[in-house]
Amino acid sequence: MAQVRDVMHRGVQCVDESETLVAAAKRMQEMHVGALPICGPDGRLTGMLTDRDIVVRCLAEGRDPATTTAGMLAQGTPVWVEAGADEREALDLMADNAIRRLPVIEDHQVVGMMCVADVAAHLDGTAVAELVASVSAAPATS
Repeated sequence: MAQVRDVMHRGVQCVDESETLVAAAKRMQEMHVGALPICGPDGRLTGMLTDRDIVVRCLAEGRDPATTTAGMLAQGTPVWVEAGADEREALDLMADNAIRRLPVIEDHQVVGMMCVADVAAHLDGTAVAELVASVSAAPATS
């Protein structure tokens, strides 16, 4: 069984919890991604920010994205996986939490992201089908 570090993609950048949503959206655009991990001043994961969060939890609520920070939208305890964990643990976390993107942590720092596309590219069809079915069945979150 593969470890998460063998399946994840690297090059993930955190958005600082003090950065505005405008800055975060620009970074998402430049990187061609729809989500960024939110990290505190110590570089540790404090949440996830998605393009949907910016639209539904900022714009639709009448907040100003130029003054609303990523940290203001961070809710609860983020779901993550250790880089050395086996792929099944990551798939279970994604399925159980109905999430499409899973931050990967090593030595308390974000080192990668495992998403549905990574699963599709690296794992067998059964694993992909199970994950897509469980994530797709869940209601959209904001």
